[in-house]
Amino acid sequence: MATQRTRTRLFRRLRIGIDLGGTKIELVALDESGNVLRRRRRPTPQGDYLATIRVVTELVAAAEDDLGGRGSVGIGIPGTESVAAGHIKNANSTCLIGRPLRDDLQRLLQREVRLANDANCFALSEAIDGAGRGAEVVFGVILGTGVGGGIVVNQRVLTGVNRIAGEWGHNPLPSAEEEGLPPPACYCGRSGCVETWLSGPALSLDHWRHHGESLTAEAVGARAGAGDLAANASLQRYERRLAKALAQVINILDPDVIVLGGGLSNLERLYRSVPMLWTAHVFSDEVRTRLLPNVHGDSSGVRGAAWLWDEA
Repeated sequence: MATQRTRTRLFRRLRIGIDLGGTKIELVALDESGNVLRRRRRPTPQGDYLATIRVVTELVAAAEDDLGGRGSVGIGIPGTESVAAGHIKNANSTCLIGRPLRDDLQRLLQREVRLANDANCFALSEAIDGAGRGAEVVFGVILGTGVGGGIVVNQRVLTGVNRIAGEWGHNPLPSAEEEGLPPPACYCGRSGCVETWLSGPALSLDHWRHHGESLTAEAVGARAGAGDLAANASLQRYERRLAKALAQVINILDPDVIVLGGGLSNLERLYRSVPMLWTAHVFSDEVRTRLLPNVHGDSSGVRGAAWLWDEA
């Protein structure tokens, strides 16, 4: 009888998160305190929608079998759901586009499933028990292959009526004319989006355009840290652009905390230089917003997906 009561308690408190990425599908199961009970990864079947949702259901089934109970399921996806049709749009994993992902997973898992953009999941994780813990308003930023954002208010994700809240990367860079370069083309069909200036590939391209050297964003950072003048100049341009773009967010949202994620969040100098630069663009005599590195690293997305069921 004691064993049955224990299993019942686990059933009530178990939260399962899935990070549905382009290269891997990761599962994490959390208890009520956010402790990790199980973590598993599987390669994402490339270009195969049916195989992808099958991997998700297999991971959930295996976790529940091992842990002895059924849990809530939250999914972080590299895209958003269409308001009109409920299908996936704007996804880097193109096999998801146009598919009724939520309906299919709910049918296979036989329960309600919550979906959120992966940047929203990152922001939620950091707001609940990460760098933004205890803050009322948290803006989470992904600076990686792409640029995204998520908004969390009182530990709840703000999605908006169009489900695009936090889509910071597809706004134009403020005062782009001072960059002295043509606005780069964006995959979304427009030019000069924040993503085209601040993603990892954007930093690499900018370094090549100014200095004629092909380097990854990580290599630019490493070279700058070693005293390379050209790489340092590239990072100074990057910091100025990031400061302008985040000042725009502060002017509209006025968050307590901005948390950086993605590969470029590992550049420690950003947390010193960008707040000094953004003051010139923020409409206030004092800027109390804190710019912080993430706590949970690559795990933030999958943890945030699990926490989608802790919002109510």
